[in-house]
Amino acid sequence: QEQLVESGGGLVQAGGSLRLSCAASGRTFTDYAMGWFRRAPGKERELVATISWSGGQTYYANSVKGRFTISRDDAKNTISLQMNSLRPEDTAVYYCAANSLRHTTVLASPGAWGQGTLVTVSS
Repeated sequence: QEQLVESGGGLVQAGGSLRLSCAASGRTFTDYAMGWFRRAPGKERELVATISWSGGQTYYANSVKGRFTISRDDAKNTISLQMNSLRPEDTAVYYCAANSLRHTTVLASPGAWGQGTLVTVSS
């Protein structure tokens, strides 16, 4: 059974940092673009960052550009999201996702999702 499991969420003060990880099991996601979404209370789900299947291309939402860094370690079948200079508006449940199509540079069609990890940034 394929599974994506996020970890690393928690409570942090504004200006602090957190590192989220997403471990894949059940199958390898090496050939798939992956990324992170988030859903803040009362808001729509938002695409935060993506990384291509090769790892050579990344995308960031304007709201996190310059503060967040996405990376992947295919040997460990994991992706990570380093979040620096956190703001209260970054508070959300963060979800890891993998594209349903192989060998794409973008995460246009998520086919697998994690259960989410809560990030709370206090002011």
